Amino acid sequence: MASFIGKKYKLDKSENFDEYMKELGVGMVLRKMGNTVSPTVEVTVDGDTYTLTTTSTFKTSAISFKLGEEFDEETLDGRKVKSVITLDGNKLTQEQKGDKPSTIVREFNDNELITTLTIGNIKSVRIYKAV
Repeated sequence: MASFIGKKYKLDKSENFDEYMKELGVGMVLRKMGNTVSPTVEVTVDGDTYTLTTTSTFKTSAISFKLGEEFDEETLDGRKVKSVITLDGNKLTQEQKGDKPSTIVREFNDNELITTLTIGNIKSVRIYKAV
């Protein structure tokens, strides 16, 4: 069992997130909210089903998935995409397929989660601290 299962991580730093959201086509009001909240992320597992929960004062989102299997996802900004998530060591890699494909890599260690979001040539890095 991966060491990050059941741990909570709270956003500490964010770089270039506004540019990432802009590239996705997120409107200004949602971008302002997205840039002001400090969400908490938690990954849990039940059998072979993983659940990734993102909680903030603005919105809570949970996606459940099996590693390597495509699933339908509605993103926090309301886009409908198909996603596949794979696990390599302590790294969850999510490929989102839709109008604007993007890749989200979540790399966990004992005291932080580093999330790298990429769309085209735009990259955002968000660093979460274990709580």
